[in-house]
Amino acid sequence: MATMLLACLPACLAAQTVDTHQAGRTRVLVVTGGHGFESEPFLQMFKDNPDITFTAVEHPKAQALFTAEAAKAYDVVVLYDMWQQIDDTVKADFTQLVASGKGVVALHHCLASYQDWPEYRKIIGGFYYLKPQTVGGSEKPASVYKEDLDLKVKVADPEHPVTAGVTAEFAIHDESYGKFDLLPDSHPLLTTDEPTSDKVIGWCRTYGKARVVYLQGGHDHFAYANPEYRKLLANAIRWTAARK
Repeated sequence: MATMLLACLPACLAAQTVDTHQAGRTRVLVVTGGHGFESEPFLQMFKDNPDITFTAVEHPKAQALFTAEAAKAYDVVVLYDMWQQIDDTVKADFTQLVASGKGVVALHHCLASYQDWPEYRKIIGGFYYLKPQTVGGSEKPASVYKEDLDLKVKVADPEHPVTAGVTAEFAIHDESYGKFDLLPDSHPLLTTDEPTSDKVIGWCRTYGKARVVYLQGGHDHFAYANPEYRKLLANAIRWTAARK
């Protein structure tokens, strides 16, 4: 399904509900904003997935779709944003959305969203620091990144549905992140020995009733076109939607 005009998005989402259920496809809300990206090859990954329908929306308009009523129109939210502005009402909406069981697939730079909202990192399972912070009395340095790398990725848990069919060790041209936080109750799915990167670069977890997956990769068209990355994304959407 093609992306839709933002102006009609809430009504259009509601109108799609019957059709997508009949088709048996997972309904995906793709959220962007706050960070530049190559939109056409990124969205092509979703267009090429025959198991889903999707709608893409940018912040700040995306936040209106975190309410319980709007969320009836999708099964999984994919975060590819790096947004910061969020009020207490939207925080409560998003927290309740996930806690009630809405699946979340978090990609790449969304690890740095909502720098001043501690609950967000509990939902996602990790956190990228845009600047030094003091957390629980501990000094956290700014996280780091390095672009234009050929990374070797290893599957840490080959039995997990998110890694099903993914090559045990594969190469990807992407960006590394280092010095970010990983919550100890996040289950590792992917690792790398790249020295500019932290060890674990993909994980899953639960938050309330929801399944959550974070994939650190996904910087640009090189990653979007990588068949292993595409498998991981498709598997993550299926698993977080509780469609095994």
